[in-house]
Amino acid sequence: MKKLILFVTMFVMVLPVKADEGMWFLMHIERLNYRDMQKMGLQLTPEEIYSINNHSLKDAIVQFNGGCTAEIISKEGLVLTNHHCGYDKIAELSTPEANYLKNGFWAASRKDELKPKDLYVRFFVRMDDVSQRILGKVNDQMTEEEREKIINQEIAKIEQENNEGGKYTVSVRSFYEGNEYYYFVYQDYKDVRLVGTPPESIGKFGGDTDNWEWPRHTGDFSMFRIYADENGEPAEYSPNNVPLNPKHYLPVSTAGVQEGDFAMILGYPGRTNRWMPSGGIEQNVKYAYPAWVEASKLGMDKMKVHMDKSDKVRLDYASQYAQVANYWKNRQGMIDALTKHGTAATKAKAEKKFNKWANKKNNKEKYGDVIATINNYYAKTNEKARHDNYLIGLLRTSTFAVLPYQLARSLEHYANSNENGRSAMRPQYEAGIEETYKTLYLPLEKDVLAAQLHLYATKSEGYPIAEYIKEIGEANNYDYTAFVNKAFEESIFTSEERLNAWLENPDMEAVNNDPLYKLSSAILDKYRAQTDEQKQLEDDFSRAFRLLVQGMREANPDAKYYPDANSTLRLTYGKVRALPEDKRNDAEVNYYTTMKGEVAKYKPNDHEFDLPGKLLKMYKDKDFGRYADKNGYMPVNFLTDNDITGGNSGSPVLNGKGELIGLAFDGNIEAMAGDVIFDKDLQRTINVDIRYVLWIIDKFSGAKHIVDEMTLVD
Repeated sequence: MKKLILFVTMFVMVLPVKADEGMWFLMHIERLNYRDMQKMGLQLTPEEIYSINNHSLKDAIVQFNGGCTAEIISKEGLVLTNHHCGYDKIAELSTPEANYLKNGFWAASRKDELKPKDLYVRFFVRMDDVSQRILGKVNDQMTEEEREKIINQEIAKIEQENNEGGKYTVSVRSFYEGNEYYYFVYQDYKDVRLVGTPPESIGKFGGDTDNWEWPRHTGDFSMFRIYADENGEPAEYSPNNVPLNPKHYLPVSTAGVQEGDFAMILGYPGRTNRWMPSGGIEQNVKYAYPAWVEASKLGMDKMKVHMDKSDKVRLDYASQYAQVANYWKNRQGMIDALTKHGTAATKAKAEKKFNKWANKKNNKEKYGDVIATINNYYAKTNEKARHDNYLIGLLRTSTFAVLPYQLARSLEHYANSNENGRSAMRPQYEAGIEETYKTLYLPLEKDVLAAQLHLYATKSEGYPIAEYIKEIGEANNYDYTAFVNKAFEESIFTSEERLNAWLENPDMEAVNNDPLYKLSSAILDKYRAQTDEQKQLEDDFSRAFRLLVQGMREANPDAKYYPDANSTLRLTYGKVRALPEDKRNDAEVNYYTTMKGEVAKYKPNDHEFDLPGKLLKMYKDKDFGRYADKNGYMPVNFLTDNDITGGNSGSPVLNGKGELIGLAFDGNIEAMAGDVIFDKDLQRTINVDIRYVLWIIDKFSGAKHIVDEMTLVD
């Protein structure tokens, strides 16, 4: 998912926030939001949403594999999330012969459910405020380094005190740029298995073209199941594990939605930057994001040439390509929206107002230099931001920009061990090497690496590039093709066989002189490099940014604030809400889409807009079963004005009774600046209608036994 917000003026938070604006801590709902939510249609109590001692909604919401959100929808641990959240695991389990990504999959029984590697879900147990405890250990006379050291020491103590001997994962997180701290207690379950997924032509219908767009017609969902030991505790995979009996699971509403209906979303929004100063917005729009977009598009184009020629290559690179494509379009949308709305200029006016307050007699000593320090930081890091984002594009799209450096650390440990140690380690090393190299396609990797090196070396003009890459470029007129081809011929890092031969006769000199290792080291060393001047700039900025947020809140103590997203559980609430009329949508009101519109987009054999023949026939026959809307159409997606962002993908959309009505999966490109400024008129969340999900499982896929697990409410 993907969204966000910030103030229109410096002191906008003096006024009550809009009902659809804000990502709220569950523990604060009763104090800050409950009356407002009741007026809008909430029928639950705060205790039914968040309780430590009794089961509540929070117990049905999980973080999915560290990046998305999912929800439990049956008493037997059935989990629902987005198709794009399960995408890499579905691709991992697929082969050209059994291509679940392309053709879909539904387990006929529990024994048919598939276990991918390294998939886990995280339950939220409780949270608490430790701001006074942590901030009581520091003072304004400390350097940033001293402050960070003391805070980290206290964080370590808090995490140790609350993990109950390792039973729980405890995370202390900073909020409001270091002005508040809370700890979060989690429990992880690692035996999670694939139950089912629609074919990609449904789960990713519209592809990159429709990504971030409305009207939308995408069945973006997949289903998994959590397994536990016989006592319901987390356990590594075992055929003896049993489906988890959860503390709470969500009932599923088949009643449908109407414009104006209350809607709330619980999930794990990833990152927002609503306090970002004008200089940061300007830096992103003019320096960082254009470099990210250009490097991402280049990597995608090079990958796609090879993916289009081979089903295996397409499967092996499907997840990486999808991730790059998603943020490529996101960053371009951010550039367009932030430029169109003049967000940096609006923020600059707000900062001018703050600076006037900050330089009043009683405020000057503490806050007087805050804005000047922040502006100085951005002025001196603009070109570095451009450079770093070209480098990030290289790291995100080229496996060999990173892999040799990573492997070398392990190989050094192996080489320095005695013979008995090597014998013990070798089977594990060989297995890891086999796993790494079985999905790599060297022609693709060579093309991507050579192209990205050229882009990085020729476009990062305002900040010095890595010296080794510069030397190679100068010697070859910045065409890296010959160098890359020769390096792949000579390197031990380009095949499983070469690395296994090295394990037989380990020699670190061969590693240190390896051309791909030298290249990878140069890239990562440059990415991590920081001069004393840059470190001082970072320290000064951190202090100033923290004081900016502190000062803003001090100037307006009665305002109702909410913290930036940082992958901690939040609740957002609003309503089902239409966008202005759009001729591209066949629906009577522009808050939902139908299968009629989906079929209208159909393009036979198109990789983005193809549809299964069975779906087309069922549409023609109006074979919708109990899942059709009362007006006769088959619903697909709908809109709410909830405030969400990346990480909310897969989050449940709930009605006032806490029943599942949909699944959040995207935002609209018109409001792409939402990561920085909230647009109350345009900002929307795009959701899969749960009736479409049920229809795909039951009628289209013939997996009624899955639907029968759920508690359906008419």
